Amino acid sequence: MKMIPDASTLTDWRKSSYSNGQGAECIEVADGFPGAVPVRDSKNPHGPACVFPEAGWVSFVAAVKGGAFGN
Repeated sequence: MKMIPDASTLTDWRKSSYSNGQGAECIEVADGFPGAVPVRDSKNPHGPACVFPEAGWVSFVAAVKGGAFGN
């Protein structure tokens, strides 16, 4: 995992589909990075973002959808 200190220059951020629309506990991911997935806290869009390898992110999302982490 790498960090992007200023993720505000990235475009095409999209909020998690699990977002409740009230701004709590949401993440956003940015598209357009071949082989990598930038992730940031939606409550702090000007803060740092983490960058995960695409394969690891895909595995993580599949595990979440499959209930590996509970409710």
